[in-house]
Amino acid sequence: MSWEKKSIKDFAEVYDGPHATPKESDRGPIFLGIKNLKPGGGIDLSDIRYISDREFEQWTKRVTPRKNDIVLSYEATLHRYAIIPENFIGCLGRRMALVRVNEDIVCHKFIYYTFLSDVWRGFIDANKLTGATVDRISITDFPGYEINLPPFPTQRRIASILSAYDELIENNLRRVKLLEERARLRYKEIVRGEKMETMKLKELASVNQLTLKLTSNLDKILYVDISSVSTGNIDSKTEFELKDAPGRAKRILKHEDIIWSCVRPNRKSYSIVWMPEENLIASTGFAVITANGIPSTFLYQIATANEFVNYLENHAKGATYPAVTAADFEEALISIPRKKLMEEYHEEIYPFFDLKNNLHQQNAKLREARDILLPRLMSGEIVV
Repeated sequence: MSWEKKSIKDFAEVYDGPHATPKESDRGPIFLGIKNLKPGGGIDLSDIRYISDREFEQWTKRVTPRKNDIVLSYEATLHRYAIIPENFIGCLGRRMALVRVNEDIVCHKFIYYTFLSDVWRGFIDANKLTGATVDRISITDFPGYEINLPPFPTQRRIASILSAYDELIENNLRRVKLLEERARLRYKEIVRGEKMETMKLKELASVNQLTLKLTSNLDKILYVDISSVSTGNIDSKTEFELKDAPGRAKRILKHEDIIWSCVRPNRKSYSIVWMPEENLIASTGFAVITANGIPSTFLYQIATANEFVNYLENHAKGATYPAVTAADFEEALISIPRKKLMEEYHEEIYPFFDLKNNLHQQNAKLREARDILLPRLMSGEIVV
């Protein structure tokens, strides 16, 4: 049997999410937002918001996400897709939609990988509506979009091959999370049991120490913008000829620097820089913190603790894009224990950061291999 094109409405139901934001709660069902959809596909529940059970009833009258549903972003931040995991209890956020496929007709994972393909990305870009402030795709037209489908057994074989890569990636991410938790717990043990000294961050670190000059001898740079950084990780880097680089590509990054997005600090877009390429450059939208009188691993825990995040949120200015400045980082009050304890922490935890970096590098290679296979499988070039 050959491949054939079918409209999404022929094998799935499409629902859009609410057009407002409910009140948040300290606990309860998850309010799934676009930030929980990873750029390369998949769902990230490390930083979530909750709503009350009462709100949940109101916000799921139209549809309640369930296992194997595909969720996507259709406005502002496009090209984000994920599959709802087992035992998920929550509702869709704004600017999100849900695709519920008929599993008797198609394999949901095949549709998911179709959405991740370059062909689909190009199709969406060609059909997006460009507005004054944000781009979007018409959720009304979306069910009529066509997908090229092979026979059902072929769909399942293709999905199985690609899923194997994603499972390895997820296993590595679980290991990363455990390393992060161990490092955080060890930090908390120290600060709970010790007498602390309070001082300003600028007494122990510099902010935005190195700036890329136009006279730099670099031919190319690897650029990190705010959208490339999630909580605790640099997810992607974009290569540019230096002459073609964005005007905001100014912050030079070195090993053990800490980068923090100045815009919308509540999103927690931060990471420690580990064994970077010599030409790694970040946007001026980041504050780059370089430890001077304190081990970098300990400073990283301080600068990413809830108290520090709350400080940044309280100092952010601007209604639409609340942001902090380099001065806000410099003037932040931080508390530290005895130097010997911080050095012991650094010696113990440094290998964790090495291993975490290695796992992220493995994942980058796995994604690269998957992304090479994906278009060939989806086009039928590789027969399975």
